[in-house]
Amino acid sequence: MKAKTVFVCRNCGARELKWAGKCATCGEWNSFEEEVEVKNNAPASMISKSSSRPLRLSEVKINTDERVDTGDGELNRVLGGGIVPGSMILLGGEPGVGKSTLILQLALQHRRGKVLYVSGEESVAQIKTRARRLKLDNDECFFLSGNSLEAVLEHAGALGPRLLIIDSIQTLATGTVDAIPGSLSQIRECTNTLLRFSKENAITTVLIGHITKDGQLAGPKLLEHMVDTVLQFEGDQQYMYRILRSMKNRFGATSEIGIYEMVQNGLRQVPNPSALLLSNHDEELSGVAVTATVEGIRPILLEAQALVSTAAYGTPQRSATGFDTRRLNMLLAVLEKRVGFRLATKDVFLNIAGGIRVNDPALDLGVVMAVLSSNVDVPVPKGTLFSGEVGLSGEIRAVARLEQRLFEAEKLGFKCIYAPAGNKKGLTKRPTRIDVKFVSKITDICQTLFG
Repeated sequence: MKAKTVFVCRNCGARELKWAGKCATCGEWNSFEEEVEVKNNAPASMISKSSSRPLRLSEVKINTDERVDTGDGELNRVLGGGIVPGSMILLGGEPGVGKSTLILQLALQHRRGKVLYVSGEESVAQIKTRARRLKLDNDECFFLSGNSLEAVLEHAGALGPRLLIIDSIQTLATGTVDAIPGSLSQIRECTNTLLRFSKENAITTVLIGHITKDGQLAGPKLLEHMVDTVLQFEGDQQYMYRILRSMKNRFGATSEIGIYEMVQNGLRQVPNPSALLLSNHDEELSGVAVTATVEGIRPILLEAQALVSTAAYGTPQRSATGFDTRRLNMLLAVLEKRVGFRLATKDVFLNIAGGIRVNDPALDLGVVMAVLSSNVDVPVPKGTLFSGEVGLSGEIRAVARLEQRLFEAEKLGFKCIYAPAGNKKGLTKRPTRIDVKFVSKITDICQTLFG
């Protein structure tokens, strides 16, 4: 056995003998980390050979087990209908966002076999304290505190769980690698070993992963390629809403999201987020416009709030929360050039209420109407919804899945919606209790609402 020190790029896995500031393979800066590489000089004849053989498709036996219900409707939606037996799931998120709470709820609500919850960050007593706060219990759920991979595999082999949870993969370490826990080599080797163990025994494994200051999952990029599903748990700690987003899913779509509300007893599912994200004002206020987005198959109505005021300093400020600031600047330039509103000397602040961050171009029209409403200090009529993408020439472009947005607006009592004229031909079903007004330019709406 020979050991030598190499430097590995955590982004692409490239190896160098010396540290370099920039990876020559992927171009990433400051991505090299030191690790000890151990080479095995055993002859090829001593290496164990696989007992498997190539098979025809007709010879392959498919696992007919149905997806396992997690007991959490939002998590089931994001996973594509439930947990696939033998799959490996990676859950990432910022510290304190609620990753451990979400997974502990999953463990205590699991009713399809034994669960082994391994924590390298908390003691068993601390986990029980959190379980009491959640007011959940499960006699088939077993807890283990430690960071030895060999001990985890030994207990999992003896217990035979259907669900194995590792909190977190950065704290796990194996004695076969001469490196500290959390290093690239330890994460890669531990994940690879757990992956083989999970597939061979049809055990669903959930790994909790830390993220870097850039919002990326800590560890080698190879980690995301090895697992079957990558979930991202997002949310501003100043707000009570959390979003579970699928970044990769071999067994379902990656466009679905799950929405939770952080309460005293843990995470509560939000089956109808539109009703909570919209504020119910008794009086009409300027600078507020309601728009619709679609995440997966779920339409969500959001409230865009804008404030336009005279710049107090020489340089006007542009600030957006929950919306792309560069796209906001583009929309303001369109209003300046195509519509004739003078906003170059004014401060513009935009906020998507509820702490939700979206990138749907269909929000453009609602954002523009909120900005114009605040600029002229005229409120948007109550019960009015906007949905459309704004082009650089001031035209309103067609959006996807307009029917779902219409029916969601009708369900919540909206009376009028401004939609792109390009969606008129493809609209097969139309709600009966909502007036759909098709428009092609921003100027058409401005004359109707603001004169």
